[in-house]
Amino acid sequence: MLTVSLKKQLGDFALDVQWRSDAPIVALVGPSGAGKTLTLQCMAGLIVPDEGRFVCADRVLDDTAAGIHLRPQARRIGYVFQGYALFPHMTVWQNITYGQKRGIRKRGSDPIFRPWDSKQRKMGSDPFFREEGSRSLFWLERLGLAPLRARYPSQLSGGEQQRVALARALATDPELLLLDEPLSALDAPLRRDLRAELAQTLREWGKMAVLVTHDLAEAYQIADFVVLCENGRTTDAVPKNDLLWNPSSERVARLIGARNILKGTLAEAGDDTLALDWRGGRLTAARSPSHALHAREGDRLAFFVRPEYVRLIRKDRAVPDALRHPNLFRGEIIGDRDEGTTWVLFFKVAAPGPPSQGAYDLEIEIPKLVYERLNVSADRHWDVSVHPGSIQVLPSH
Repeated sequence: MLTVSLKKQLGDFALDVQWRSDAPIVALVGPSGAGKTLTLQCMAGLIVPDEGRFVCADRVLDDTAAGIHLRPQARRIGYVFQGYALFPHMTVWQNITYGQKRGIRKRGSDPIFRPWDSKQRKMGSDPFFREEGSRSLFWLERLGLAPLRARYPSQLSGGEQQRVALARALATDPELLLLDEPLSALDAPLRRDLRAELAQTLREWGKMAVLVTHDLAEAYQIADFVVLCENGRTTDAVPKNDLLWNPSSERVARLIGARNILKGTLAEAGDDTLALDWRGGRLTAARSPSHALHAREGDRLAFFVRPEYVRLIRKDRAVPDALRHPNLFRGEIIGDRDEGTTWVLFFKVAAPGPPSQGAYDLEIEIPKLVYERLNVSADRHWDVSVHPGSIQVLPSH
């Protein structure tokens, strides 16, 4: 269990973070300058908090009221820095073994490699690998770095440097691993490939990790729980699926980059569905079982619509009906944007009145093949259907 409640004033910036989680992997997500790295530095003991308490696995590492502040060396915390911070004058092997109390033979010497049965590759199953110094050899091989053991950081690619930094942190056998945007320095294709590898490595390792990232997709792929950071403040740690599908407020929805955040009037509230009046029509939305609705008929509610669940109704089929195509609206595509494999369409409802989002009402995301097959570039007038499950009504407070 991690319990984080820390405050730190640095110039004009005030950090005030509070969250707790027992999830194996937690991601701190937010824009640059939100306080993510400062939070990690306080957790690692590199910066002394002005006030607060930090508990990791029942060990109190910081408690300003009790005068407790453990030094970084005593915390049993591994740290992967954003720029990796590898020692340029040391080889891969020397970097990985740095910081261990005991190494294999002499610290920094080249390891003795020996064949070992594939059945023993699971961490800790071979007594040889239970020795403290041998953890370096385990992580060297586990992360595919054995052929590179004599190279220097300047001779490595970005992905290889990332693996060395991770191996160095894990070789110290920490109770908690902190990773400060470990993939941010890599190009997009390599970053996508290494996400899955990093997630698998952390889960096989089996202890707790905190990942800092500004990329929600990265957090979703690697972490179990997510904490959102903004201007030195944090939300609670929540399961990643709850965050994406049931954000706790309009503010949280905006923080995660939800599109089509709109306002409607509650027309009817059923046990499983809600009816909202919006832009001259009626929207039926699925009711969230995880958020209580504190609203009455006639109240204004915020909601958002997932753009990939809005459908263009084909014109070569039967006339659309409300049963087959719920939440029907007629209008015009006033603009679009090519995003490679998909197109984003900007749709304006034909009903009179100001559009909900400036010049348009809805963003719609469709595959490129659909865009071409339906000749959307030439035909701009469409009926659209908004799937009830794509409408997420945000809690009213």
